[in-house]
Amino acid sequence: MQDSLSQTFAALADPTRRAILTQLSKGEANVSDLAQPFLTEMSLPAVTKHLKVLEKAGLITKSRDAQWRPCKLNAEGLRDVADWMDQYRQFWEESLDRLDEYLMTLTKEEKSKKKGKKHGHKN
Repeated sequence: MQDSLSQTFAALADPTRRAILTQLSKGEANVSDLAQPFLTEMSLPAVTKHLKVLEKAGLITKSRDAQWRPCKLNAEGLRDVADWMDQYRQFWEESLDRLDEYLMTLTKEEKSKKKGKKHGHKN
């Protein structure tokens, strides 16, 4: 059995599924509307399989209202991914802060050397 984070990343790995999530970020839509942009490349059953993967990963919810099958983005399903990625965001921010400090030190040293040459000093 896959853990939920692995299942979410597997669902997000496919560009069609990410495009579907983008559509749903604009509001609820039925299966036919979601499938429309992809029907030149794949069949309706193929799009339905993508929707099932997203639903199983907890990224969308699908309900049934007579013949209409509305789908909604489940933002809660992305929370684990956001939390997991946040720890790496913090790592990169700290790393970039250290790099920034280092580059400022180099810049100061370079300015100091140039200033010394202008005034005839040797460093």
